[in-house]
Amino acid sequence: MTAFTAAVLRIIQNIPSGKVMTYGQIARLAGNPRAARQVVRILHSMSDAHRLPWHRVVNAKGQIMIADEAKEIQMLSLESEGIEMRGHLVDLQQYQFHPGEIV
Repeated sequence: MTAFTAAVLRIIQNIPSGKVMTYGQIARLAGNPRAARQVVRILHSMSDAHRLPWHRVVNAKGQIMIADEAKEIQMLSLESEGIEMRGHLVDLQQYQFHPGEIV
């Protein structure tokens, strides 16, 4: 596992309930601001094995970008943590997590 991947996993594992982070924000904190798509791949391939709270990760606009049934699961999971959705959109001003140095 690369240092970047390990950092991404730690960051995602530390997103508190009721908060979200963006793919780009996670990439930046993990040391590679241009690797948002890599964060997507890590989430897709490692969420189950590492018990990641994948539902707390959204795009830079606060949108849920996954499709089909998983989109509904993500929305329900966020709502169960107290995050109010507007369509498929999370208000980043209110719900975005801005950690200190957690890596």
